[in-house]
Amino acid sequence: MRAVPTDEGQQPAAAWAPTRALGRAVLLTGLLLIAGVLLGRVDLVVLAAPFALGTAYALRRRPSAGPQVWVAADEGHLVEGGEFTGTVTVGNPDTVGYDVVVVRTRVSPWLLVERAQVGGARVDLSRSGVDRPFVTVVDTGTAVDLELTGKARRWGRHPVGPAGARVAAAGGLLVSRAAVTEPARVRVYPRTEPFEAVEAMPRAAGLVGAHHSRRPGEGGELAGVRVFGPGDRLRRIDWRVSLRARQLHVAATLSDRDAEVVVLLDVLAEAGRSGGVGGAASVLDTTVRAAAAIGEHYLHRGDRVAMLEYGPAARRLRPAAGRRQYLTVLEWLLDVRAESSPNEPYDQVFGPQLLSSDALVVVLTPLLDERSAQMLAQLARSGRFVVAVDTLPVDLAPPGRQGWAEVAFRLWRLDRDTMVGQLREHGVPVVRWAGAGSLDQVLRDVARLATAPRVGTR
Repeated sequence: MRAVPTDEGQQPAAAWAPTRALGRAVLLTGLLLIAGVLLGRVDLVVLAAPFALGTAYALRRRPSAGPQVWVAADEGHLVEGGEFTGTVTVGNPDTVGYDVVVVRTRVSPWLLVERAQVGGARVDLSRSGVDRPFVTVVDTGTAVDLELTGKARRWGRHPVGPAGARVAAAGGLLVSRAAVTEPARVRVYPRTEPFEAVEAMPRAAGLVGAHHSRRPGEGGELAGVRVFGPGDRLRRIDWRVSLRARQLHVAATLSDRDAEVVVLLDVLAEAGRSGGVGGAASVLDTTVRAAAAIGEHYLHRGDRVAMLEYGPAARRLRPAAGRRQYLTVLEWLLDVRAESSPNEPYDQVFGPQLLSSDALVVVLTPLLDERSAQMLAQLARSGRFVVAVDTLPVDLAPPGRQGWAEVAFRLWRLDRDTMVGQLREHGVPVVRWAGAGSLDQVLRDVARLATAPRVGTR
């Protein structure tokens, strides 16, 4: 037990109601007294005296303030599969102690509660589950914590609560109204698989970075030898060539620049059933985990990464670099939701004019909507460097096995394969997400096409 924390926003419930025990005590006392008076029997009055005195003694100090309840969640960097901690605190601000306190709380199904500890007692919940009441005693001016620990099974913002507590006082003759508090959110970040990609980028647009651009400048990639000119540094002089040509020559290098990577998340449709960490992955699971892995890889290389949703909400995260952007990306991904919309997405939100001409656009899409394919073709026609990552589960089962469901599912599969083939004909490479090395060959091909000479056509 510990002292009651002060919280101005927490209002104690002051309503108390009599219990059935109080009603039975009053009823029995009244019946015995009435019977003793009517029948003239003193023994009945003597028999009623203990009930009357016991009830009066228990109600001599009745509490005036109800219990206070707080919910707190783990604020650390929690990743899928990690251990979380949630705490439900029940406080007694009154000058009268509570005889029995019953605490109950709701927990998100993606938070697997395995252990609970309240009042020094530890309970194993691996079999019984958390949907059960916990009973404890709270003394005057103290608070008791109900600590819940377990494993976070899926990314997202998962609630711990709402939590409620009811108190019995005055020897069980009075019970308080349930004090309910708002839930607290546990932030569970997506687990990123080790992702590595080749250094080949279509174009490097920034001023400094790790990619070799085609522009001359201060860098580590040798571009040739040229005649010394104004502004060249003396340490760049190639003395062998200068002595042979009897004229100063310097070693020319290509500048090292950063690249901009735009990760576009298609959230128009969801398919598959999520099994949490270690289980089956739905489209949204694959999309969020792949986006986190791609963002982590390029941000650690010093590139600028932007996030964009292709859906009704049209959420957008501006491009930036560094560790702060990586943490912002993880926080941004927690609010990704699949939202279907019959309306066409606005061109001013998803139009290619909003994307840099030098950016590499990685589109994470299940290709379940024709609008997604049209968006990819539009980006390719506008000259953007687009890579489509297929996030549809390989083992996606048909919706049913009755009637023509299986035949319709196979026809839909053929139609989707035709759509993928048409995208590849438009110059959009489509690759299935498979963790590390998924985009290596595609990035090499895109970089090769970007550096190839353009042939004019009439």
